Amino acid sequence: MTDQEKLYETMGELLYVIAKADGVIQDEERTALTNLLKDHKWANEISWSFNYEESKQPPLEDLYKKVLTVCHRIGPSPIYNEFIESMEAVAMASDGIDDNESKAIKSFSTDMIER
Repeated sequence: MTDQEKLYETMGELLYVIAKADGVIQDEERTALTNLLKDHKWANEISWSFNYEESKQPPLEDLYKKVLTVCHRIGPSPIYNEFIESMEAVAMASDGIDDNESKAIKSFSTDMIER
């Protein structure tokens, strides 16, 4: 698996963390994810990892740490900006961005972009 493939698989995990951050994945968040992936080159990888994590329902903090570990191993990438935009789109889909979602987005932004 290439680094780019791994990053997009990781994006699915990160979007799961955001969608689940408020406790439950809303239908609007699923629709937003579907719209994001409609013409995305890596839609299968992103969707597969999102669905996998949803079926396993790991602790969100553990999954988020796993995402950061992968991103740190791979290093700087312009793909992280896409991650943040996608996180914001999914979070906004259901009654706007709540505190947990905002915290996760800011944390990722700080950890990966501003670093």
